[in-house]
Amino acid sequence: MRGVNRVMLIGNLGKDPDVQVLEGNIAVAKFPLATTETFKDRSGKLISQTEWHTVVLWRGLAELAQKYLHKSSLVYIEGRLRTRSWEDKEGNRKFATEVVGDNLIMLDKRVDSGSSSTSGEGGTEGTGGADMQMGDASEGLPF
Repeated sequence: MRGVNRVMLIGNLGKDPDVQVLEGNIAVAKFPLATTETFKDRSGKLISQTEWHTVVLWRGLAELAQKYLHKSSLVYIEGRLRTRSWEDKEGNRKFATEVVGDNLIMLDKRVDSGSSSTSGEGGTEGTGGADMQMGDASEGLPF
């Protein structure tokens, strides 16, 4: 039986992307992403729960993240979960689960200098003027 490892997140960056260039000129970006769910409890009180995810982007997506994303940017990330393990200096085994992004769509409204319009050269409102995803650029959000 085959499995499915797919993650779709909409959230805000917790800090600016940390971009490193590895051997072979391969860029990798890493940043925390906050997703918040809000619901009412039994008494009707509004409750918010925030989850933090570590997002990793490679190559072209990493370069786009470095150029366009910053702390608090609203983004749609689609990818897969990956769990890494290593030993620390004391010999303890450590684990980290990360979202390796395949698709990135900027959801902040585009701000044009000298204009309050959110639509620009081929951009659409809510996408920051550019689809930052690999694949067919005409695809929107899956819902």
